[in-house]
Amino acid sequence: MLRYVLRRLLGALPTLLVIVTVAFFLIRVAPGGPFNLERPLPPQIMENLLAYYQLDQPLWRQYFNYIGGLLTGDLGPSYVYRDFTVDQLLRQGLPVSIQLGGTALLLAIGVGTALGTFAALRQNRAGDVGVMTVAMVGITIPNFVMAPVLTLIFAIWLGWLPAGGWGEGALINKLLPVFTLALPQIAVIARLTRGSMIEVLRADHVRTARANGLPPRVVTLRALRGALLPVVSYLGPAAAALLTGSVVIETIFGIPGIGRYFVQGALNRDYTLVMGTVVTIALFIVVFNLLVDLLYAVLDPKVRYD
Repeated sequence: MLRYVLRRLLGALPTLLVIVTVAFFLIRVAPGGPFNLERPLPPQIMENLLAYYQLDQPLWRQYFNYIGGLLTGDLGPSYVYRDFTVDQLLRQGLPVSIQLGGTALLLAIGVGTALGTFAALRQNRAGDVGVMTVAMVGITIPNFVMAPVLTLIFAIWLGWLPAGGWGEGALINKLLPVFTLALPQIAVIARLTRGSMIEVLRADHVRTARANGLPPRVVTLRALRGALLPVVSYLGPAAAALLTGSVVIETIFGIPGIGRYFVQGALNRDYTLVMGTVVTIALFIVVFNLLVDLLYAVLDPKVRYD
């Protein structure tokens, strides 16, 4: 198992290098720069700024300088937030994004799995049709539409919840963004669980368990263990996206996570801030995909990584 983990981590290094390289050059292809303001700076000040941040060097040298800093854990200074480095900004925003995304992920797994199992056990009945209808609505309506609608209903009309802000992590401030972020994932997990559960319930070993007189609850739990494999496959990239913050949700609700930093960095051409966010998300995707592969061995005894 340890050899497999090490091999996967080493194999991820070229992938991370490609991601960093593509992102580095793409952000610089976009027109504009971090110091291009509506009112242009005097030429001498502009030259001093470019020299101070080493942006006056050839692009290939900037790339190798960034890779060298990245290998030592230095993500560089922020060009827009002048008093902060990218490391400091990510340390401030990442815990907030992890709280938001982690809560949404747990909610999506619990509710989505329960709804999918409920629908599978009542296939083609009213309960199944109702769950799948709600799931389809959750998939088709994007976050940037659902978030204002929920804010309008629960914050403005009813006045039950705040319309935005983090409030130092207070529960009441988390409810709207967490539910909005989790809703599409609940819908996807419910559909995946339903389809996989129906297939497993028709398998020979489940029929044998029923024939041997096992209680329906035990049969359902055993079937659910095998039905979760497609859900686990989906959770790898989904968990990485949720835990590193949603760009839309954090922007709409004014949450100080790394998703909002990514938007502001892209708009302001803050190259190092965008790159730091990309590297963080890429690392999360690699780690969670590895955890998903390891979880296969727990759910399916036939899977071995020796």
